[in-house]
Amino acid sequence: DVFSSDLYVDAVAREISEYPRLLHDNGILEIPEAVVDTVYVGGGTPSLLDPKSLRHILDAIRAGFHCKFEEVTLEADPETITPEKTAAWRESGFDRISMGVQSFHDRELKAAGRMHRREDIFNATRMLREAGFGNISYDLIAGLPHQTDGSWDDSVGELLALGPEHVSIYLLEIDEDSRLGLEVLNSGTRYSAAAVPCDDAMAGFYERACKRLADAGYEHYEISNWALPGFESRHNLKYWRRELYFGFGAGAHSFNGTQRWANAHDPASYTGAIGQGRFSVEQLATVTREESLEEELFLGLRQLAGIDLAEIESRYGASLGARVEELRAAGLVEWHGARLRLAPDRLAVSNEVFVNLLD
Repeated sequence: DVFSSDLYVDAVAREISEYPRLLHDNGILEIPEAVVDTVYVGGGTPSLLDPKSLRHILDAIRAGFHCKFEEVTLEADPETITPEKTAAWRESGFDRISMGVQSFHDRELKAAGRMHRREDIFNATRMLREAGFGNISYDLIAGLPHQTDGSWDDSVGELLALGPEHVSIYLLEIDEDSRLGLEVLNSGTRYSAAAVPCDDAMAGFYERACKRLADAGYEHYEISNWALPGFESRHNLKYWRRELYFGFGAGAHSFNGTQRWANAHDPASYTGAIGQGRFSVEQLATVTREESLEEELFLGLRQLAGIDLAEIESRYGASLGARVEELRAAGLVEWHGARLRLAPDRLAVSNEVFVNLLD
């Protein structure tokens, strides 16, 4: 309701304003001197919030940090977008929208429990463009119930016709905590579980999308992400490059180079703790040298530019040559100049590479 959402937004703004003290009180290293150049407001459906609440959060960041915004993203569901909101978002400082499209077929959207329909995507895109947004990202899900070769190709085609600057494609994750995931794992038929495509079909969807996006001029820069030249997600690149990032709000994660921590997931617990001037940390861990090496390899290889293996081995005192050669001989990785990268035709089975490399 409005009251609880206002309390939550106030808590997020307070966490931002008191962040240095909260970190210090909980044994976390101080924030290094840095410029905040990217912001990403996501999780849940933040586009449902009153635009004034979103502006309140951005203003708190501006007041609490040295800011030089270059990319400010808001996650938005198509059915929540209105002309009034788009104008307010632009005025507040948002310049990028990440829209949860998922599919252009109503039957698939309904089976996935999405509230929007195909027509909402077109309407939302028109409103965003009219408001002056020149950087829009769409996502599609490969593997939704009832998805076929034909419906998938239709969705990719309609996406390309609308011309977003950025595209994310994710394979459907079978999550045992979701109704659909549990039904699939139990070989049930409820929630359209029997209509979920097989793994081979999902891989085929992904591979065909790779070709069509490349033909349309999109650069494939990370396993799940494509962009027109110059429109890579600057914010998400920080995660994959293990740069510093700080998260505010329920369930938000942070990394300062040596430690990772996460806020409580329950919004009520989070709001209550911040309201009492306490940090709402649920997890706090120092990243070991071994974990850092694994992250360098895993996150680095997700990027299609690959990794400088020699530099990483030197920095961590590691020797990975024999294991890498096994993967290269199996056709899973390849050398591109001095950099090691995933084989382009094995991106859909990247987890196999990571398991073998990190085992």
